[in-house]
Amino acid sequence: MEQDTSALAAALALQCDWGADEALLESPANRLAVRDATPRAPEAARPAPEPTPRPIRAAPVALAAAPPANTRAEALAAAAPDLAALKAAIAAFDGSPLKETATNLVFGEGITDAGLMLIGEAPGADEDRAGRPFVGASGQLLDRMFASVGLSRESNFYITNILPWRPPGNRTPTDAEVALFLPFLRRQVALIRPKRLVLVGGVAAKGLIGGKEGITRLRGRWYDVEIAGLGRIPALPTLHPAYLLRSPASKREAWADLLLLRRMLDQAPG
Repeated sequence: MEQDTSALAAALALQCDWGADEALLESPANRLAVRDATPRAPEAARPAPEPTPRPIRAAPVALAAAPPANTRAEALAAAAPDLAALKAAIAAFDGSPLKETATNLVFGEGITDAGLMLIGEAPGADEDRAGRPFVGASGQLLDRMFASVGLSRESNFYITNILPWRPPGNRTPTDAEVALFLPFLRRQVALIRPKRLVLVGGVAAKGLIGGKEGITRLRGRWYDVEIAGLGRIPALPTLHPAYLLRSPASKREAWADLLLLRRMLDQAPG
């Protein structure tokens, strides 16, 4: 034990002789702590972390929306120079599902230069099969009614409908359907250039005259219908023959309308 102490004293005296008389650290080193074998660079010398690249998002591509169906209907109708082109435009128009459920396009027929034009509501089952307006039971009644005052589609008038396609189940056309096909009808009137119109049924009357009144209140009087290129055309609403088949007692009012039409035609020049 004395030998070990003497050796330590001799080593300490030697360090003092060499000048190692100060401690190099302010606090003693902890020899028991686990040291990280990887040398660490000073904070200022460490490279800055590289920024994480952000994903590049492509700018959204603006897709051109197709014009609304009503706008396309107006454009197609206005571009038709004659009845044949108008019929082809209606046949190609895809803005209504009625085309998918109907069998044939029902355009119109009769004398285009007679000065009188009849406008009904929509084709029924018989009209859809034949591709002609007013050929079923109601159409046959209409022919007899107008023959009673000396008028026929073979000699004196042109006849068509607001809708060129049959609604499923012969239902009443909706306001949206009437508004959609009204530009085609107005163009048809403008091409035929009639001097008088007969609006057969409430749908045709309200579609061209407007308002909310039913056909029983509208009938029996003349109204002015504005048509582009023609100005105001006198129009007479009357009861639809399909309604007369269900309500024969109303034929008296329909007969009065026919007499009113006959008087107007007789008084017209030429």
